[in-house]
Amino acid sequence: MERPIGVIDSGIGGLTVLYELKRQLPKEKFVYLGDTLRCPYGSKEPMEVKQYTWEMVEHLLTFDIKLLVVACNTATAIVLEDLIQHLNIPVIGVVEPGARAAIKSTVSQHIGIIGTKNTISSQAYEYALKQINPHIKTLGIACPRFVPMIESGDITGEEAYRVVYESLKSIEHSPNIDTLILGCTHYPIIQPVIEDVLGDKVTVLSSALETGAEVSASLTFYNMHTTTDTLLSNDPLILTTGSLQVLQRLKDEIFHFTNSQVKQVTLV
Repeated sequence: MERPIGVIDSGIGGLTVLYELKRQLPKEKFVYLGDTLRCPYGSKEPMEVKQYTWEMVEHLLTFDIKLLVVACNTATAIVLEDLIQHLNIPVIGVVEPGARAAIKSTVSQHIGIIGTKNTISSQAYEYALKQINPHIKTLGIACPRFVPMIESGDITGEEAYRVVYESLKSIEHSPNIDTLILGCTHYPIIQPVIEDVLGDKVTVLSSALETGAEVSASLTFYNMHTTTDTLLSNDPLILTTGSLQVLQRLKDEIFHFTNSQVKQVTLV
């Protein structure tokens, strides 16, 4: 089935998931939509997040997508079940794959979760973790300064280190934490900074790897894998509601989607 896979995010962060999907599924065609104009979603009211997410989905449906990946933790926490109920294609979020990765990693059974205000307050990760292991201890930390910083393109400088250090100070008071979930798909873009700040006693994980595995399993289950080799050289089509400048730089320098088309779209 040669229809594309749709990937949505509140901005550029979902490129971290898209990169892993393309790595694991090189024959598949992808259409990515990042709502950078209205990013971040993490501080918005849940009804706004639901409205904006559905607007992105409706736009991607015009591409006849065969599967939808919600590569935004906030949207996954708030809208995933609604999407699953109302769409007639498979829908995959990023929370449960991230929780599974953390369960595999932790030895101490103490897991930290960083994310947007909405993701942390939803306790979606805590629920997913405890569904697997009720004895897991968690610490959730909202990091509202991360997404605006990343969207601005400031990902390696002194300011980035200062913001990360100030945001994660509370982990110093929780020495049993040995695994940290990056509960926002923007955060892997600054993962090297986070790892430098926390040191080697904490394993830092994103949900991208496990999400890729789940998408692959769904394609197999529904017999949706692309079977031809004609798409091997196809880079994803990348759509954004906002400025092209930062997106263009990141997709080339970090994700190496050098042949991808980047287009600006308007959602109504």
